[in-house]
Amino acid sequence: MTTLVFGHKSPDTDSTGSPIFWSWYLKSKGVDAKPVLLGEPNTEAAFMLQHWGLDKPEIISDVAEGQDVVIVDTNNPAELPASINAANITAIIDHHKLVGGLETKGPIDITVRPLACTATIMVDLIGEADMAKAPKEIKGAALTCILSDTLEFRSPTTTDHDRAVAESLAKDLGVDLGDFAAQMFAAKSDVSAFSDAELIRMDSKEYEVDGVKFRVSVLETTAPEIPLDRKESLMNTYNTVQSEDGVDEVLLFVVDILKEEATLLVPNERVKAVAEKSFGATVDGDTVVLPGIMSRKKQIIPNLKV
Repeated sequence: MTTLVFGHKSPDTDSTGSPIFWSWYLKSKGVDAKPVLLGEPNTEAAFMLQHWGLDKPEIISDVAEGQDVVIVDTNNPAELPASINAANITAIIDHHKLVGGLETKGPIDITVRPLACTATIMVDLIGEADMAKAPKEIKGAALTCILSDTLEFRSPTTTDHDRAVAESLAKDLGVDLGDFAAQMFAAKSDVSAFSDAELIRMDSKEYEVDGVKFRVSVLETTAPEIPLDRKESLMNTYNTVQSEDGVDEVLLFVVDILKEEATLLVPNERVKAVAEKSFGATVDGDTVVLPGIMSRKKQIIPNLKV
């Protein structure tokens, strides 16, 4: 049976590149493995595929009972196919906190490490000897994932090890980190072709805090004025997204990569209260700037209060 390797819904660069990376490794060890996606990749992930000449993985909506799967870049059932617990989960490779709710058919391999990127963990698991055999496009995918998740080492989730692995890959590939990251972020910032609902869901995760279900969305960009110029239409789309996705509230953070700050859209009193309680902010209007806020995983989710 083919082993499907996938990350979370609304796939970002890491959840697009890491399944490709790990599938290559499994196949090099004689395992019939295939990377798949749980949605359309975002613009930065699409840039990665084009730049390194990688095929876009097939997009699937669910998994069959008994299907062998490897889960990467998440362990949250809300971010996975509806039938995930009927599948045969053989491994999990992740860098997020444990959420609970996944069930397995038996003991499995689980690696969860406090690093900024799943691809960094994979480089370690694969080891130097096998990494030396990796083709250029696979190393390129790993590098792109790390630069994306660390925001070129600006994110507070960045560790010295993430940086060292990225620098080693860049040297091997002959890539200038600054130039390549600028190309990545330019691609990530080009969101003009997306509808408001697509923007809200582009890099988004569901979390529950004290009984309130949130869709926590992040737009990382070097051109924050592009999404912020659409703030009224974006906020007018919140009700549609909430109804369709079964959540109580949408939180949309526009992260300015260069200024290292986030702007939260504030459509109502509850979101205003969340901003003030969670980040100690003073909200006056329909947006609030949160200096230094860059990471959903490390700075936003752990601090959410209602």
